[in-house]
Amino acid sequence: MARLPFVDASTPGVDAELVRAVQARRGGTLLNLDRQLLHSAPLTRGWNAYLGAIRSGGVLDGGLRELVILLVAVRNRAPYEFLQHEPVALAEGVPQAKLDALARWEESPLFTPRERDVLAYAQAMTLQVQVPQAVFDAARSHFNDRELVELTATVAAYNMVSRFLEALQIEPEGA
Repeated sequence: MARLPFVDASTPGVDAELVRAVQARRGGTLLNLDRQLLHSAPLTRGWNAYLGAIRSGGVLDGGLRELVILLVAVRNRAPYEFLQHEPVALAEGVPQAKLDALARWEESPLFTPRERDVLAYAQAMTLQVQVPQAVFDAARSHFNDRELVELTATVAAYNMVSRFLEALQIEPEGA
């Protein structure tokens, strides 16, 4: 159970227009994540703008983006994040077998050299914060400056997401 009460349009003091905007972006519903973020209208606006830019404003390959998001979820033990992004990864063309092997990607033959370099980069950012030069150089070899910035921002942002979800004990919808 989430540590804070959920917020919706009927909650006293909430920005009902913002709730409607988030609902519209989500196809008419609110996620449990949204229902926690809405305790702070400024944070909700900033969060949605930033994560929206990462999800739909960049040029980074969508399959790679989703693989790193899912790896962050696995390494941070954030099941909500994984459940939200698994269908997105599948829609981006990532095979289910890769999703199933993600927790042990280092041992799996399923991942391409490019994916392995990206996953190593995401894992270093997540678990160590500082990225060893060799790991950076390997990831760098696959991307131009913009793509590398987008990759780095994606990993950083979804570490933020998983930490927010886990600190507030936000459970998946219907749990």
